[in-house]
Amino acid sequence: MEIRQLLHDESPPMELLLLADPSLHIVKGYLQRGQIFVAEKDSMVIAVYVILPTRPETVELVNIAVDERHHGKGIGKLMVLHALEQAKLQGFATVDVGTGNSSVGQLALYQKCGFRIVGVDRDFFVRHYAEDIVENGIPCRDMIRLSQDIK
Repeated sequence: MEIRQLLHDESPPMELLLLADPSLHIVKGYLQRGQIFVAEKDSMVIAVYVILPTRPETVELVNIAVDERHHGKGIGKLMVLHALEQAKLQGFATVDVGTGNSSVGQLALYQKCGFRIVGVDRDFFVRHYAEDIVENGIPCRDMIRLSQDIK
């Protein structure tokens, strides 16, 4: 498996990106400003993440998705660790990430990778998404914000 930055003339893997964020409008908005990285295996894109500078010395991991056929193989963790390394190489001091209150697996993954919970944006998904989101039988309402200092 190889992880590389998507070239400007390449189309982003929208199907994968929409697995992590179901709003086409929101995804298109941050793709214009962020850096897209893909993991490829046998010439197929199997995972993607997007980092987006948000504040001085801070970048946010705004989307990370792994093809469902490749879940449970540690690829998500490799992608998060790669994002942290890229942020560090680019001189950022902090990496932020947000995920839904119902995203139990993602919350565990981010904490295993060294992120700490720093806040809750109450009703974020109610305000910004037209359709209700339910994961693991839990209504997704709040954005759990996590952060990690990398310097």
